[in-house]
Amino acid sequence: MACFVVPLVQAIATSIIRRHNARTNSGNSVLRRRLPDLEKMLWGGSVMLIVDHIINGELTWRFPFFTALGVEGGGGVMLREMLTVGVPISLVITAVWAVWAFAKERRFLDFARNDS
Repeated sequence: MACFVVPLVQAIATSIIRRHNARTNSGNSVLRRRLPDLEKMLWGGSVMLIVDHIINGELTWRFPFFTALGVEGGGGVMLREMLTVGVPISLVITAVWAVWAFAKERRFLDFARNDS
C-alpha cells in the first residue's frame, strides 16, 4: 500500500547526496564511488513498486491517492506498513548494494594486481 514511500525518500536523499558529492568532489571511498548504483537500485525499485501498487488498485490517480486513506484508520495502517515493510526493503537494498560495492571493488583490485 505505501511501502514504496520509504525507498522513494531514500532514493531522493541519495540523489541529493550524490549531486552534492559530485560538486564538492570530496573523498574517494568505495561507497562514494558506487553511490550512483545505489541510486539506480532505489529509483528502479520504487518505480516498480509504484507500478505494482497501481496495478493492484492500492494507488489511484485521484485524491486520496492511497486507497487506505479512504477508510477510517487507514493512515495508521499505511504508517505501519511503511515501518514494517518499507524500512526493511530499504535496509536490504542498501545492504545488498554495500556488499556488492565492496565485492566489486575487491574484484577490481585483484584484477589490477594480476594484470601488472
